[in-house]
Amino acid sequence: MPSSERANRMLPWQPQQKLLCKEIEDVQRRATKLISALSEKTYPERLAVLKLPSLEHRRLRGDMIDLYKYMHGIYDTGNPNFQLAETKDTRGNSLKLYKPFCRLNVRSCFFAERVIPHWNSLPETVVTAPSVNSFKGRLDNFWADRPEKFSPTCYQ
Repeated sequence: MPSSERANRMLPWQPQQKLLCKEIEDVQRRATKLISALSEKTYPERLAVLKLPSLEHRRLRGDMIDLYKYMHGIYDTGNPNFQLAETKDTRGNSLKLYKPFCRLNVRSCFFAERVIPHWNSLPETVVTAPSVNSFKGRLDNFWADRPEKFSPTCYQ
């Protein structure tokens, strides 16, 4: 695991301001520019050629893996603050989570607020994967054509 990815997994917070996201992403941007054959390409093009997702995408993927572990009891946390949605319209998956309404933007950086919309958009086959490794594979297949994968939003 690259050291920047290991550092991102150890941080309990996610940078919310575009400036902080850009500073973290700039480390990887400069490192990919060191490859002389790719130095003239744009950053998203270099990421696509190297098949290296943006750090923003990898943080979201790690959050989704952590949420899978919470939902399937792999993390022994007692009672995490996730409630299953009580709607009958569970078109995407049977493990849809309830996201409480919040007027203030201050909660947007909390783990649950960040990941619930993405979790609820996953299909049934992904969220009911039998193991963590199969979840990772199914998530990667589902997100294969995701536009943010090689183009971080902090540069837009």
